[in-house]
Amino acid sequence: MHTRGTVCRVLRWSMVLVPLVGILFSGGCGSPQESRPAVIPEVATVTVHPQELVLTTELPGRTCSYLVAEIRPQVNGIIQKRLFREGSDVEAGQVLYQIDPAPFQAALDSAKAALAKSEANLPAVRSRAERYKALLAEKAVSRQDYDDREASLKHAEADIEYWKAAVETARINLGYTRVTAPISGRIGKSNVTDGALVTAYQPLALSTIQQLDPIYVDVLQSTTELLRLKRHLADGRLNQNGTNQSKVGLLFNDGTLYSHQGVLQFRDVTVDPTTGSVVLRVVFPNPEGDLLPGMFVRAIVKEGTNEQAILVPQEAVARDPKGNPTALTVDAEGKIQQRRLVLDRAIGDKWLVSSGLSSGDRIVVEGIQRVRPGATVKVIPVDAARKAGARPGNTGGQAEMVN
Repeated sequence: MHTRGTVCRVLRWSMVLVPLVGILFSGGCGSPQESRPAVIPEVATVTVHPQELVLTTELPGRTCSYLVAEIRPQVNGIIQKRLFREGSDVEAGQVLYQIDPAPFQAALDSAKAALAKSEANLPAVRSRAERYKALLAEKAVSRQDYDDREASLKHAEADIEYWKAAVETARINLGYTRVTAPISGRIGKSNVTDGALVTAYQPLALSTIQQLDPIYVDVLQSTTELLRLKRHLADGRLNQNGTNQSKVGLLFNDGTLYSHQGVLQFRDVTVDPTTGSVVLRVVFPNPEGDLLPGMFVRAIVKEGTNEQAILVPQEAVARDPKGNPTALTVDAEGKIQQRRLVLDRAIGDKWLVSSGLSSGDRIVVEGIQRVRPGATVKVIPVDAARKAGARPGNTGGQAEMVN
């Protein structure tokens, strides 16, 4: 009896549940025409157009004087007077120090007196030699007597030349007592004072003059950068025949741009074994004296002109699991394609692309996270996309540079 009651209860519940299940299925499943349509994701793109771009590189450098002259005495003596103001600008030929000239003036006077004495004896010696020559023709004197007189004449003439040289030497030494500036420039501090004893060609310089206008900037360029530049020139990616190719800009340590441009003078041919770099020497005008010797600066050197440069916004470039740069593009059918890129360098907020993109490609800059390769997308203007939901740091200026 118990079993029969259980079976009856199961049959009654089955009769109730079957209609309910049918109602649920009939209300939850509609016809295909009544299903919700698929949403096509929207992306913002920019069109890639090659453009002419002057490529530059920032290289570290240090300023150094155009000319440097260390002032040293050329005679021994006592400094009577310093005739310049330390730290001032001096002209070439300006007297800087006066060494006591008295002993050198005395030496000059002595040499002049000895020269005058030799010149006074010359006429008598010459006339005696001429008379003996006439007597020798008449055989009135011996050949030996004539030779003695001829030797005396030559000795007197040589003596005159000796004292002439002595006079000139004394005059030069007297002139050296006036220590003059060999170049124009700015003179530093004086290492001696009035009354100091100095010696000729002493190791310690009396002072130093440096010419600061123009001024040199020695820039270091690594051999890696140099080889890369040569490869780009060889394969035609760069052209160095443009105007103002040798013009160089300059940045101070605080990032301020120097108001004058320099000229690349030469590139050294020797590699420094400690740094693996070569020196580029640039000449800069320095009329205001803003550049001082020993300053660390950064030179903006022009590498060349890329006539088919392709720039893309940095936010449009992603990395695959292996670290390779990639970008998403939209083809003519409105489908997403993934491109592997080769990047050269960052130019501001953009990447310079060496390969992977062509002129006319539409590269996705907004909505990258919502699409995958092969998906169909709807392209909208980049400005409209950014107005609808701008991310911090994204501006329309990035796209404008690419077009």
